[in-house]
Amino acid sequence: MRIGFLSLPLSGHLNPMTALARKLQARGNEVVFISVPDAEAAVRAANLEFVPFCEEEYPLGSIAENWSSVAKLHGEEVVRHSSRELLPGIIKAAFDHLPAKIAETGVEALVFDKILLLPGTCGDEHGHSLRGCVGCAARRLFRIYTGVPFQLAA
Repeated sequence: MRIGFLSLPLSGHLNPMTALARKLQARGNEVVFISVPDAEAAVRAANLEFVPFCEEEYPLGSIAENWSSVAKLHGEEVVRHSSRELLPGIIKAAFDHLPAKIAETGVEALVFDKILLLPGTCGDEHGHSLRGCVGCAARRLFRIYTGVPFQLAA
């Protein structure tokens, strides 16, 4: 089976995801990591295939620059700031590009960081073989954590 992995490009998210990906690869699965360019070094260091996406929105070096504000926050402030200021942009970029990358890479299953409950990965609508749209769940969780409805810009 060809399994795609999607994670925030931050060490606290990449480290456990690459460990899981290596375990599944060791069991005979093909594994591909789909992420923004800043994740490439960590993914390749784990000897995993890497496919970049969202290169225009998140060029190399942009995650450190954009997410540096989190370093000064603590506890719930991190969650609040991330969900209001940082995650909507990366979720929208992923929504725009992920369906094509899934089709391009031939991914049959997708494992993603629970913080990235991405809308738009629902199988038939986008012409790939994944099943089970998480869009409604993502919108509900986003509204619960931020207090505002989740909407993608047109």
